[in-house]
Amino acid sequence: MLRTIGIILIVIGAVMLIWTGFSYTRREKVVDAGPIHISADKQESVNWPPYAGGLLLVGGIVAVAVGRKSV
Repeated sequence: MLRTIGIILIVIGAVMLIWTGFSYTRREKVVDAGPIHISADKQESVNWPPYAGGLLLVGGIVAVAVGRKSV
C-alpha cells in the first residue's frame, strides 16, 4: 500500500513541477436588473509553488523506498 501511495505522489509531484498552475474562465454577473442580464467572463488562475511539487516527488521516492524495504 505504501508503495502505491509513493508512486501516486511521484506522478503528482512530477506533474506539479512541469505545470506550475492552471487557469479557468468564470462567468460573473455584472448587472441583473429585471429582464436585463449582463455577464462578463473573468479569467481566474490557480498557481502553486514549484517546491510543493518537489516535496511531493521526494516524499513519493521515500515512500517507495520504505515500501520496498518492508516487503
